[in-house]
Amino acid sequence: MPLALLRRFKSSPRQGGAPIPQGAGAVDCLVLDPLRLPMHRAEVSVRDAAGREVVHGQSDPHGRFAATVPPGEYGLVVTAEGFQPVRRSFVCVEQTRTTLDAVGMETAPTPATPAAGVWRVDPDHTAVRFIARHIGLAEVHGRFNRFQGTLWVGERMEHSRLDVVIETASIDTGVERRDEHLRSPEFLDVATYPYMRFTSERFVHRGGSRWSVEGVLNLHGISRNVALDTRYLGIGTGIAGETRAACSAGTELHREDFTLNWRSMLQRGIVMIGTTIRVELDIQAVPET
Repeated sequence: MPLALLRRFKSSPRQGGAPIPQGAGAVDCLVLDPLRLPMHRAEVSVRDAAGREVVHGQSDPHGRFAATVPPGEYGLVVTAEGFQPVRRSFVCVEQTRTTLDAVGMETAPTPATPAAGVWRVDPDHTAVRFIARHIGLAEVHGRFNRFQGTLWVGERMEHSRLDVVIETASIDTGVERRDEHLRSPEFLDVATYPYMRFTSERFVHRGGSRWSVEGVLNLHGISRNVALDTRYLGIGTGIAGETRAACSAGTELHREDFTLNWRSMLQRGIVMIGTTIRVELDIQAVPET
């Protein structure tokens, strides 16, 4: 990496901060938002000349990031949701603290929102997944394989509506015996409650590509308010030339909110599923024709 291409930096042997380990150097930087205020929790990645990540961390509440690395040439990348990535290059010298110029973050362009109208969730390119604890130890990963959904996009995205219906019998954790148990009256009781449904008429922009889709989830005959933390990924074109909109979303459910207490398991001293279940969604939608 030619030195002529490096960003300006200042070096000061053994000055300020924690002691530098033998055989290493230190780098630190200040991350600022567009108002030139310190930015907390910006993601910072330090990579070597071959592009391998050697350090990853976040800026502290004062917008500062510091790390020690072996002597050599490095690239530093700062990212944050809703902001454009910033890259810096520097040389780390043994027993020297390298302080980079302040990293000023700029707001990223907002992706174009879907055109107003009716959009259909494409089940072939959508995943409805969940993660739960099994007997308080390992995680169980599962999904629902059958569902359908419709998105009514308003002239303003904030005025949109969403309706998603999921077949509870389509639960799939990869173990048929466990899936049959989850379908039983002791758990989802799919014979009595064949569907769960999420409806929303409140889309709240949280900045950048972040949205909160707030609505009501009806599961096991119980309705509860749920907010999906949603990241809008933008518009693309499918293999057949069709327009597609994509997003990812997630939320955390408390099973007791839906009377899924499974007392018979507790009476036997086995907590089969943890008290919280993480739901993760990858969604693609296409205009309804």
